[in-house]
Parts: sequence; structure tokens; C-alpha cells
Amino acid sequence: MKIYIEPARDLWNEIARRPEKNEKMVQETVNSILEDVKKRGNEALFFYTKVLDGAKLNSFGVNIKTIKESGRFLDEKLKEAISLAASNIEKFHKAQIVPDVDVITSPGVRCIQRRLPLTRVGLYVPGGSAPLFSTVLMLGIPAKVAGCKEIVLFTPPNKLGEINPAILFAADYLGIKEIYTIGGAQAIGAMAYGTESINKVDKIFGPGNSFVAFAKQAICKDVAVDMFAGPSELMVIADETASPVFVAADLLSQAEHGTDSQVFLVASCPTVAEKCINEIEKQSAKLNRQKEIAGTLEKSISIILKKRENMIEFANIYAPEHLIISTVDPWGIANKIEAAGSIFIGNYSPESAGDYASGSNHTLPTGGWAKSQGGLSLDSFTHTISYQEITREGIGNLSQAIEIMASAEGLEAHRNAVTVRMEEQKNGY
Repeated sequence: MKIYIEPARDLWNEIARRPEKNEKMVQETVNSILEDVKKRGNEALFFYTKVLDGAKLNSFGVNIKTIKESGRFLDEKLKEAISLAASNIEKFHKAQIVPDVDVITSPGVRCIQRRLPLTRVGLYVPGGSAPLFSTVLMLGIPAKVAGCKEIVLFTPPNKLGEINPAILFAADYLGIKEIYTIGGAQAIGAMAYGTESINKVDKIFGPGNSFVAFAKQAICKDVAVDMFAGPSELMVIADETASPVFVAADLLSQAEHGTDSQVFLVASCPTVAEKCINEIEKQSAKLNRQKEIAGTLEKSISIILKKRENMIEFANIYAPEHLIISTVDPWGIANKIEAAGSIFIGNYSPESAGDYASGSNHTLPTGGWAKSQGGLSLDSFTHTISYQEITREGIGNLSQAIEIMASAEGLEAHRNAVTVRMEEQKNGY
């Protein structure tokens, strides 16, 4: 990890910049794949699944029997863990249900807002070396709670064309039956444009690598997306009360996601940073994803800032996907954080809890997007419709204001829509 000790304020923005990526290459590749999927449909999907995933498929859809039998391959304790996590996630998202807004804004004027579920949603679940069956729960449960009628899941296959049974079991647990063995940018294209055998969706959800993230940005003009969730990131703010063992374990938990991830340690003094870094070296040697960890740590950073207000300001500049606060009075810092996807308070709140079983959603904004948007929630799976019901008395109360404002904007027809009603009222209508 690169170390900065009390860097000058004018260097903070540069330090907080995400690692450079070959965005031009990624974008060109993604655009080419999306255009091919749009033109050739299924043929393109078969091609990219073979070339990029090494799997030769005869069909994309997973049959119901395979989904139902997936549980046979899982340990009972894992099934119980999935059940516990699902229960907590469901509780948290059910608590987000809000009643309709129904208000009389002025005499005779009633305004209503209702939330309605999206009809068909597409869930992208990363596979590869770390099949994220937890993401099935994080996406599928709020979709079910919201009442979405059609939930379709896409995930990349292994070289045998198979999907990890834990992903299938989690989907079956939620009653998701439409599952496709397609990953990467080509999966995003299939959801956005549809093919001969796959219907397009109303909105795409789920995290992914740089290719998936760019694909979601590229298809925004064709279909809605949840957010631009790219490579994972974690920041830990630690002082002398933090456990170096815990801090190191938390940083490594995100470092193992992939070489394009990033972790940040914001320490109150050099001693705290040194202890945590030493512990990182000790623990990382015992972990299995050495390549991913080494790649992440190479571009990760430790910054020493003695003043709490500087820690807070720097965290807000970086706007991390995940933020752990291991300090004296952690809520004193947390309550001043304005930009973070999800915040973990105190020494016993590991980021892993949010990834799996605490109940909050782990699909969060990355790359600084936490400055302007939050993580996935029940609202993400709904859309609102507003209604207005105006009586004779109500239009009379509003007429003068509407006519004056419409005239000021030069919109005569807008004004006339009110004027004719007022004239008809005078004639007894």
C-alpha cells in the first residue's frame, strides 16, 4: 500500500482518484459486443459465451429440474445460512414499504402518489471465480417484496456451461424460474435489447466488472439501470481504539474481490497504520486469492490524518462504496459522512456482514457515485405515478395563478385550458 502522512489539502483530490483503467479498450470492446447482440441476437450470445467464458452451449435457459435439484449439492449449513440471510434481508426491505401519499393541497385539489412495481426486471449475478449467490438474495428479495411480476436472472457459466448450484439454490429459494447462462456485456445486451428467445426487461440490476459497468452505461438510452456499480472498494477509518487484526481482515475481505478493486486505510497516526499494514501482510499470506489481493493492494492507499475533521472531509471526497469506522465515538464521524454507499459502525461491524446477512443491501454505488446516489432499495424496483383530482371549487381557486404563470411563460394554450373552464362555469356547466 502506498502511504501518505498528513498530505497537503490540495493533494487530497489526486490521492482520492480511482486507479486508472484502460477505459478506451473496455468501452470499444463493450460497444462492439452490444452492437453484435443487437444485430445477431442469440447467435452473438452463443459466440461470446464460447469465446469469453469458454463454454459451448446448446441453449441458454436453465431447466426447472436443474434448478430444483441444485439443493442436493449444498451443505445443509449453507442452506440454513442462506435462509437466515434471506429472512434478515426481507425484514429490512419490507420495512421500506411506505403508504401512498394522498393530500389536499388546497380546497378542492387532491394530489396522490402511488408506488407500483416494475413489471419485468433483469438481475445480473457475477460468477467466475467467486459466484456471488448472495447477490441473488440482494436483488431478488426486494424485487419480490416490491411485487415485480417477472424476475429474470443472468449469470455466466463455467467452462462446462453450468451455473454454480448455490446461485441456483438461492434463486429457487426465492421462486425465480427464468435463469440464463449468460454473463458479461453480452448479458446486459440481451436484457436491454432482447433476442429471439429472450424478452427485454424494464430495468437491469446488479454489480459486475468494468465490462458490465460500461455496458450498463452504454444501454441507458434503451433501458433503465439501477446504478453504475463497478469494481468493489472499501475505506476504513481507524484510530488507536481499532483492532489492527480486524482492520486488516476487513481490508483484505474487499481486496480479494479482484485486481480492479481498491481499499483505503485512513489512520489517525503512523503507528496505527503500521500495525494494520503489518497485520495485512501476516493475514494475506494465509489466504487463497493471492493474485486478486496482490493486485488490489498494489494500488491501494494508507493515509494518515490526525484530525477527525480531516478524516471526515477526505472520506466525503473519496465517497467509498463501503466505509468502516473503527474509532472512539464512531457515530460522531458517521453522522458527518455525506457520501458513502454503506457505513459500518464500530469494531464489530465487518463489511462482510453487509455483504451477506445483516439485512441491508450490498448492491452499492462505486467510483464516487455515492456522492449522488444511494444503494439498492425497495424503491429501486418501483416507479411512482401521481394523480390529481380537481373539483369545480378547486380549479376556481387555482385558475388565476395558472393563467398568470402560463401567460408569463408565453404558453397561451396552457392558459386557455383553464380559461375555457372558468368561462363554462359562468355559463352553468
